Amino acid sequence: MKKEKYNVTGMTCAACQANVTRCVQKLEGVEDVNVSLLANQMTVDYDETKLDSVAIVHAVEGIGYGASPADAVPDEKGGGFRSEWETRQSRAQEERRSMKVRLISSVILLVPLMYVAMGPMIGLPVPGILTGMENAMISALTQLILTVPILVLNRKFYKVGLKALIKRAPNMDSLVAIGSGASLIYGLFAMYRMAWGFGHQDMAVVHEYAHALYFESSATILTLVTVGKYLEARSKSKTSDALGKLVDLAPKTAIIIKNGQEVTVPAEQVAAGDIVVIKPGGSIPVDGVVTEGAGYVDQAAITGESIPVEKLPGDTVISATINKNGTFRFRASKVGEDTTLSQIIRLVDEAGNSKAPIARLADKVSGVFVPVVICIAILTAIVWIAAGQDFEFALSNAIAVLVISCPCALGLATPVAIMVGTGKAAEYGILIKSAESLENLHSIDTVILDKTGTITSGHPEVTDIEVLDPSMSREEFLAQAAALEAGSEHPLAQAVVEKARGDGVSQSKAEDFQARTGRGVSALISGKAWLAGNLAFMKEEKAVASPEEEASVQERMERYASQGKTPLLFSRDGQAAGIIAVADTVRETSREAIRRFKEMGLTVVMLTGDNKVTAEAIRKELDIAEAVSDVLPTEKEACVRSWQEKGHKVAMVGDGINDAPALTRADIGIAIGAGTDIAIESADVVLMKDSLQDVVTAIELSRAVIRNIHMNLFWAFFYNILGIPVAAGALFPAFGLRLSPMIGSAAMSLSSVCVVTNALRLRFFKPALTGRTDGPKARAEDGEKAGHMTANIPEDSGLDSKNEQSDEKGMVTMKKTLVVEGMMCEHCKMHVEKALAGVAGVDSAQVDLEKKTATVSMTEDVADQVLMDAVKEAGYEPVSCTAQ
Repeated sequence: MKKEKYNVTGMTCAACQANVTRCVQKLEGVEDVNVSLLANQMTVDYDETKLDSVAIVHAVEGIGYGASPADAVPDEKGGGFRSEWETRQSRAQEERRSMKVRLISSVILLVPLMYVAMGPMIGLPVPGILTGMENAMISALTQLILTVPILVLNRKFYKVGLKALIKRAPNMDSLVAIGSGASLIYGLFAMYRMAWGFGHQDMAVVHEYAHALYFESSATILTLVTVGKYLEARSKSKTSDALGKLVDLAPKTAIIIKNGQEVTVPAEQVAAGDIVVIKPGGSIPVDGVVTEGAGYVDQAAITGESIPVEKLPGDTVISATINKNGTFRFRASKVGEDTTLSQIIRLVDEAGNSKAPIARLADKVSGVFVPVVICIAILTAIVWIAAGQDFEFALSNAIAVLVISCPCALGLATPVAIMVGTGKAAEYGILIKSAESLENLHSIDTVILDKTGTITSGHPEVTDIEVLDPSMSREEFLAQAAALEAGSEHPLAQAVVEKARGDGVSQSKAEDFQARTGRGVSALISGKAWLAGNLAFMKEEKAVASPEEEASVQERMERYASQGKTPLLFSRDGQAAGIIAVADTVRETSREAIRRFKEMGLTVVMLTGDNKVTAEAIRKELDIAEAVSDVLPTEKEACVRSWQEKGHKVAMVGDGINDAPALTRADIGIAIGAGTDIAIESADVVLMKDSLQDVVTAIELSRAVIRNIHMNLFWAFFYNILGIPVAAGALFPAFGLRLSPMIGSAAMSLSSVCVVTNALRLRFFKPALTGRTDGPKARAEDGEKAGHMTANIPEDSGLDSKNEQSDEKGMVTMKKTLVVEGMMCEHCKMHVEKALAGVAGVDSAQVDLEKKTATVSMTEDVADQVLMDAVKEAGYEPVSCTAQ
């Protein structure tokens, strides 16, 4: 099967979209067709052995539209999404300008036409040569002369509409062409009757038809429809704003090393393997790996993280992120269409142009709508003539039916909302791969979460240190424990080492290190025999002094295990020295997200390979409905399937290779962006950040989009159900009310504008857990304008924008974190802490050398610049300051 994209020209409404879809679907070998009215594009999956692109193009052209393979469009700008986007936008702008010229010219001509036609009826001063029965023919000719240029300006309605009618694929233009054309033809007929009346001195006929000229109706219908199409085009152009912002993120140039020199080249010319130079304030053009230097990179536009991330040799960098501080070089690994930004743009574009299942009803209706309306119009004329009304009355009602019955509102109800919704999701770092995924998200009732790397950070951390040997201080015990574990590569051992380093504890030197697989480690430290491991290992090595000590140690270790932590027991010379509890800590964002899931009425299930005790501890801590423990990677898919078999709509959230089968099995698979490529490929939704709060945002956005679509469809159907009978004259017998063709054409135009405008309300969507109405890119820009990066603060966290929170004594405390360059040792740490503590309003300051951060607690608000100046005066370089 081959998947190919085509540009389609000539589509103006949902009926066009339905006609093209139906035409291509009939071709032998076609598996699937997706036609986008908004993008004027079509994607076809077909069997190359039975069909080719030439046959597809001919089929589309055969029903009156133009088509060409998308890759056949000349690309003058060097390729890439920027070029494609600029070409698409250029075409849209040119069409909009052309329509604006048509509209202005039509209005300029319509004003005198309406003055001549309607002025005498409403008492306006009209030149005598245009009034009275003796001048009736002059007035009629003047109206015709003013009408013809309007017809010529808007000839596209006739060209497209009549061609589609001949090809037996009528569309909205066909309705407009028939309605306007019928008015024109009747006006010409009336002129002939007037001429006959003058020739036969039958002034009664002249009087009758002088007031039955429909030239102004013909011109007004065309002009008002053009007004609606212009407003609709303006509104639709805003639906792809998010995609445009993404395209604008891509830098246009890059600095690469060529023949030992720095050379500036277009970003599209960077090749894999090139060494790229990034200076302060520079935008990263492609993905790659840092080879030398260091910098703090603002990744907010891609991942939504508000705090710049330090990049060192060996770290990966992402295209379209911005280097805030420092200079470094990196080797390009993914260029062109393979960069992260290009893949995001492709996903957003495809999702916005894809078709949701809910759109099928509108498509089915649109496919038969125009022929049915034409039949209703003909039937309306026949019924009124049969009822004794004159031909003019019947014709007016028939024309009103034609011009008020526009299928555009039906066709735009779903795709506009989908495009705005997927674009809005991308602003928050949520990539939704298709419209179907966006729709299905709103109906899930169960969320299954993988624990490690999803609920938890995936990086074990020391949570508790308990010293059992009274002869040792906490610092001394931690120093010896870290020295013992330094020789191990186990994640739990590394957590102990990182804790000692973070606390500024100097490690001792271990000798004769030995690792006992699955049991523990041993070494000599300062001439003493140290062991670390589980209790069984200690008993084997006779490292527990007595049964009483053993019972006491066991009780302590079981207590930590019941809290979901892994206790490590340390002994020195055959006596228990202390316990260090390590846990893969739960992210605060996960805690908040799970609380929100329950508020949304969703059942939350946790899958983990941990034992039942640990799983149950985490389940209770987070108040999760169900925790499934001891789950093997191959069993995750079965767990998802079992919930589906119970009748539940399941969303699976995971990040690892072993999550891929479960992600595929679930109704909606959601991959944490920090996860593996395989997990991401298997998922329907990809989170660029590793926060479960984005899952909440995705579900909330899906629900908002579906509500918007339901609203659009209701009003589109309601409008036509109400409008057609009124236009046909249903209210005339009882109330004497009729709908003129001019009012009908205005109503038709406004219906489409209203649907598009309603969909654009989604641009103001506000996630409940961010407290902001804008996306991560905007948050980053706001931070830059303020001189620092802002943090995301939950609305219900009890914190205001200054991060105020009350301690137990009721005192208001505020915290800010500074990223500080230049700190090398404990001496530096002391200097920075002392400098910050000396600032008025600062209660305390703590420096983390490893993370190069300083956390400041304040009793009153202190300006960011004041804190940064204090650090600078101490001889160090503040990079940023942000509220926690």
